[in-house]
Amino acid sequence: MEATLTDERPSPEGPATFREVFAQREFGAVFTAGALSWIGDYLAKAAVTVLVYQETRSVALSATAFAVSFLPWLVGGPLLAALAERHPYRRVMVACDLIRMALMLLIAIPGLPVYVVLALLFLATLANPPSQAAKSALMAQILTGDRLVLGLSLNASAGQAAQVVGYLVGAAIAQFDPAFALLINAATFALSAALLRFGVRERSAALDVANRTHLLRETAEGFQIVFGTPVLRAIAVLVFSSMLFSIVPEGLAAAWADQKAGGDLDPGLAQAVIMAANPVGFVLGGLLIGRAFGPARRLALMRPLAVLAPLTLVPALLDPSPVVVALLAAACGFAVAGMLPTANGLFVQVLPDSFRARAFGVMATGMQVIQGLAVLVTGVLAERFSIPSVVGVWSAAGVVLMLVASLSWPSRPTVEAAVALASRGGAGAARNRSADASRVGSTGGPDAPAAADLPGGDAVDGERERHAVT
Repeated sequence: MEATLTDERPSPEGPATFREVFAQREFGAVFTAGALSWIGDYLAKAAVTVLVYQETRSVALSATAFAVSFLPWLVGGPLLAALAERHPYRRVMVACDLIRMALMLLIAIPGLPVYVVLALLFLATLANPPSQAAKSALMAQILTGDRLVLGLSLNASAGQAAQVVGYLVGAAIAQFDPAFALLINAATFALSAALLRFGVRERSAALDVANRTHLLRETAEGFQIVFGTPVLRAIAVLVFSSMLFSIVPEGLAAAWADQKAGGDLDPGLAQAVIMAANPVGFVLGGLLIGRAFGPARRLALMRPLAVLAPLTLVPALLDPSPVVVALLAAACGFAVAGMLPTANGLFVQVLPDSFRARAFGVMATGMQVIQGLAVLVTGVLAERFSIPSVVGVWSAAGVVLMLVASLSWPSRPTVEAAVALASRGGAGAARNRSADASRVGSTGGPDAPAAADLPGGDAVDGERERHAVT
């Protein structure tokens, strides 16, 4: 990483273009490999859910098969991400793809007991945290400046599109032959591994042998750097807060659709429309805002979009139809997609190279946990109160939370100090950076400078992206 921000400024002509991003051959390989493995992942989720239900006729076991994919993040996400930091990122991603390919082939064997299927699925999903952490960190090595922001916006949008395609195709194929859907998933992992192996050059591990300590300690350092540094902590609050409400319509879609379906929409179609709306809005927001506005404008829009995201769901209080609910969810996804690349870009800029995978693991785990808790809590509340009231009030509380997070954004000296510390690049400096940054300045408050006054507001990019995240 360069010692100053100067080299990260985008060209004065405007934001990076799709052509500039895809001109990087390695990005094309990573992007295509990621899209393939994502489609395969979601296809497998749908297929395994159907497979388990067909074998047991148990809704609980079928739901368990779906939920297994979240467990690795909860029980060992940051630890596995820290492990990825010890090895070259390309090697980690290829190994994870091959492991998942082999395990999916085993799951496709007919007649396996359900507990064996669930165990193999859990083992396969253990590869997700290190693979995703390595991928996010590798992107920051392939692309720089505004190209990185646009590239990871494309990456995140591809993930959302893959969710829709994977679920639809997986559910359709699984009705006839779940094992065939799993074989398709194994093939996507094989293709992904080949693309990464031959399309991305080998780089040395971010955390060399001399700087390694103990894996648990390195994992703890990931939490320390995220929550002990004012700028990273502020970004984490913003990102985690957005996850609290954006997932709720999707999580409550089945019950909401069952209660409100009618006319041209049966409950199944109404549920599908509501669940697909947020990913569709996210894709549109990521592509349109990322391409239409330059770095300075995106920084200026970041906090208004953060407040707008939950605000779009407050009209749920009016008990709208499923189509209107879907439009509200799409608007929320659009706003979140417009906000995340800028926040995530700054997150990456503040991170030293040797901490990226660990910090990504912390953020991804937090997002998984928060989304699960949000759906769980709102689901429990919806047992006692109407779903529109729960979603509307929950989102109104989200507006207040986002206002607080926006008004307490770190001051400019704090941001500049954090970027300068990260640019030194040393693990030892990074371990002490939390205290150093805290002494330079604290969070801003109502009188904090506007987003455009932060580094990047006057054409400094400052937007290297994590993700995401999610």
